[in-house]
Amino acid sequence: MVTRAKDRFQVIGHPSIGFYGLVTVLLAVFGWGIYAYYREFTEGMAQTGLRDIGTMGGATWGLYVAFIIYFVGVSFAGITTAALVRMLNLRQLRPISRIAELLTIIALILAACSVLVDLGQPLRGIVNLFRYARPQSPFFGTFTLVISGYLFASLVYFYLDGRRDAALLARYPSRLRWFYRLWAAGYRHTPAERRRHEIASFWLAIAILPLLVTAHSTLGFVFGIQSGRPGWFSALQAPGFVVMAGISGLGLLAVIAAVIRVTSGAGKQVIPEDVFRYLGIFLAGLILTYLYFTVAELLTIMYAGPRHDVETTWALLAGEYAWMFWGSVGSLVFSLILLAGSIFVLRRHIIGSAVVSGLLVNLAAIGKRFLIVVPSQTVGPLLPYGAGHYAPTWVEYSIVLGLFALGTLMFALFSRIFPLIELAEEVE
Repeated sequence: MVTRAKDRFQVIGHPSIGFYGLVTVLLAVFGWGIYAYYREFTEGMAQTGLRDIGTMGGATWGLYVAFIIYFVGVSFAGITTAALVRMLNLRQLRPISRIAELLTIIALILAACSVLVDLGQPLRGIVNLFRYARPQSPFFGTFTLVISGYLFASLVYFYLDGRRDAALLARYPSRLRWFYRLWAAGYRHTPAERRRHEIASFWLAIAILPLLVTAHSTLGFVFGIQSGRPGWFSALQAPGFVVMAGISGLGLLAVIAAVIRVTSGAGKQVIPEDVFRYLGIFLAGLILTYLYFTVAELLTIMYAGPRHDVETTWALLAGEYAWMFWGSVGSLVFSLILLAGSIFVLRRHIIGSAVVSGLLVNLAAIGKRFLIVVPSQTVGPLLPYGAGHYAPTWVEYSIVLGLFALGTLMFALFSRIFPLIELAEEVE
């Protein structure tokens, strides 16, 4: 059973006391993040743990860059899921299609915010982007293709997908009726309009998929083609970025779908267990692929890699960063075993396994992103400098927590004004 449009007003626009409490907490955390960024903006990057490589024994890229990669990665699985649902008619995942689209948009906004806080002086960076940018550089692609173009395409897809539900909701009196009419933009849900909409969405989905792969590969090339930095020069950087993006995105999508299933009045009816089974199968396949990439890269470097690359890799396996590396790998392996056992062996506890695995793989994704960014700057330098050190300060942690609070707040507020699950067909 799927909820009808008029029934959605029992949830939309009528927040509970718990919702107000959640919003209050999120606003407080976000406000603390704003204060931390104010300290960074007024007092400089000295408030962070970032320092120059070599001479100052630090790292110029740190927690902010790691979360740029993480947020962009999360966005990959969202719009990819929605596009595949449209192209391949995957009805089993249709209930979470809009949730996936919204996840992509919010994650890209958070990635853009991470770029701004990492710049220190964001206005200067934006101006210099237009003055000195080199289009052949992967850095240029990161700002234009990955964030701007990718975000624009996702917004267009999200707008088209929501017009039908906006038109249905606009039929009922409410305080948001003007908003639904604006979104619908004259959509009448006639057979001809439905057909035209389906064709437009189908071709947009086809156009988005290669854009996604190109965008995430470009982000991997930012690291992969830097031959002068030990640990980054690798042909597996781009495909590894794409696969880990799918892992973190699908895992977070499973967690969000479970939360909506529990908190929404009709969630258990419209988000069945099959959704989590399919997410779990795709997630297990991607984890297996990424573990293969990891083993192949480690064997290649440790067997025949240059001395500086071996030093950097050894710092991951048995050095300063070993706890994070093996914790991330262990989380991926445990998630794979958990998903395989619940889906293919026990055939039960699928939702719980998907949620636990989703949380674990996202922790692993954050750890792997950090390990991609930092150790190559602090360990095994080509120039005759000693080993460096990087430790994020409270300012960096506060800003990152503020970004997570902002993303959760946007998700919660949007759920109050528009259905996160597609409405059923209305019988007039």
